[in-house]
Amino acid sequence: MDAQVLTVSTKGQISLPVEMRRQLSINTGDRLVAYAHGDTIMLKTLKLPTVDEFDAMLKEAQSWAASVGYKEEDVNDIIKSYRKEKRGQA
Repeated sequence: MDAQVLTVSTKGQISLPVEMRRQLSINTGDRLVAYAHGDTIMLKTLKLPTVDEFDAMLKEAQSWAASVGYKEEDVNDIIKSYRKEKRGQA
């Protein structure tokens, strides 16, 4: 893993070195996700799916849901249950 020292501008911005952008195929307008934990910041490229990729993922999820017996009306109960479980872990 290559390490680079970056400087934060007065506007809170950083610039990624050209070689790092080339290596990761990061282009103007691409989006990154920033994760912070303690004194660590991690950047990850965000690749949004195309409409066709999204449709394929949706069909796969619908097929799985049908295979385990879930119906559309079950969705709200599943979400509530998940949120309740998450609150209990916090």
